[in-house]
Amino acid sequence: MNQIYWMLELIPESVLIWLYYTALTSGVVMLAAGWLIKWFPGINAYKTLIQFVGLILTAGSLYLLGGYGTELMWRSRVADMQKKVDEAQALSAAANRMTAERVEVQTKVVREKGKDIIKYVDREVVKKEEIIKYIEQCPVPKEIIDLHNQAAELNKAAEGKK
Repeated sequence: MNQIYWMLELIPESVLIWLYYTALTSGVVMLAAGWLIKWFPGINAYKTLIQFVGLILTAGSLYLLGGYGTELMWRSRVADMQKKVDEAQALSAAANRMTAERVEVQTKVVREKGKDIIKYVDREVVKKEEIIKYIEQCPVPKEIIDLHNQAAELNKAAEGKK
């Protein structure tokens, strides 16, 4: 049956609809003519054949018209779904743009914070280097260190007595 459908797609829809309705009309006319022929003695022998062909044309055209109606219904559903997909794609594109902008802003913030941290670390390293330089250039006399240590020991002794 699928082999016939691709051939039907080659025929324009207006021609198919015209054929379906013509077959339906001629089938109904043949069914009615089959009932009327019984009063005509010469062609009364073809009554059954005319009714059978009318019945086949009517049933076939009704079947094809029903299939065409179903096809139109599915096409409208597909069009509705395609419209929803297009809307979802538009929303997705907008969300992607917003996400990209947020990522860009966050990347800038991270870079700036990283630069600030590097500046702070560099400043601390420079301070430590300066302290070491000052210690090397200006040594504290040995007597001051000894006096400081003696004061610390006196403090320990005073606390121990309490």
